[in-house]
Amino acid sequence: MNLRRIATAAAVLALAATATTAPATAQTKLKGTVGPGFTITLTQNGKKVKRLKPGRYRITVDDKATMHNFVLRGPGVDREITGLNFVGRRSATITLRKGTYTYVCTPHPTMKGSFTVR
Repeated sequence: MNLRRIATAAAVLALAATATTAPATAQTKLKGTVGPGFTITLTQNGKKVKRLKPGRYRITVDDKATMHNFVLRGPGVDREITGLNFVGRRSATITLRKGTYTYVCTPHPTMKGSFTVR
């Protein structure tokens, strides 16, 4: 009888432990903005992104002008998140590896920023 209670308690504790652990596919959120003027940004919790750890990230971009786009390039990534003639919000899930990444508006290459992943 005691062994059954111990086994049940162990099973309940194991379930509780997995319920409080973040899933392996958890994503960190980043926010990008392009336009309406000649600005492009990428932030995390309101601060400009300079360094990130490798992993999966959910990037949500607010594109505020039809003449701009938001493209992210780096190791294993060459992704246009918003395109020309688009105004609105788009999101993408990206896996970042060690290296340097650049986000840019391709028609206006001086509109760019970069960060490192290490």
